[in-house]
Amino acid sequence: MFVPDRQPKESARDFAFRTLKDNIVSLDLKPGTQISENEIAQVLGLSRTPVREAIIDLSKASIIETVPQKGSYVSLIDQKMVDEARFVRDVLDKAVIRLACRVADTESLDAMEENLHLQQFYLEKGDPKRLFTLDNEFHRLIYVAADKETTFEMRSSMLLHFDRVRRLSLSTVKDLKIVTDHQEMLSAIKSGDEEAAEALVDKHLKRYKLDEPWMREEHPEFFK
Repeated sequence: MFVPDRQPKESARDFAFRTLKDNIVSLDLKPGTQISENEIAQVLGLSRTPVREAIIDLSKASIIETVPQKGSYVSLIDQKMVDEARFVRDVLDKAVIRLACRVADTESLDAMEENLHLQQFYLEKGDPKRLFTLDNEFHRLIYVAADKETTFEMRSSMLLHFDRVRRLSLSTVKDLKIVTDHQEMLSAIKSGDEEAAEALVDKHLKRYKLDEPWMREEHPEFFK
């Protein structure tokens, strides 16, 4: 399990929550993995209480499942939850990219351009973990360009199930097109073409449906 640095003024509960969430989404904690409060607390240098509270919080998002008398487990990937999370992102991302087409400034466009160069580099290196981080950052930059950064943060907690599928796709599907998608999105934003930008978001978010058979074949144990 990867343990990040604890942020200044971050509570023990928030630190435990962020660490568990990030490790679940990154698949460092794989679907079906049992979660031990004692082990997590020891690794993070915390007492059991904040770890237990973080597990309860993640259980509310159905990303951890607690079974009476047996313990807590990372939930298997549930297609219904994935579809619902993708719906939320579909609605928000389309509205925000349209706004970005109208208001994005040079600084925001340059930041996206820089991000894309890094995406291409890590795509060629075959580093899915770093590529996933840059993918998230690219979409955050679109929200920043539209002055909707708070909306991005609010949406993030709702997308945990979809994010696991995105991360798995980067590891199992060889014909990756996400960098090309992002390049085309940036071109549409630069030209102010709202219709094209929205269509590109739609295509981008539907890719996991096309990739699903490969993911299920590679890791059937991850899915319900």
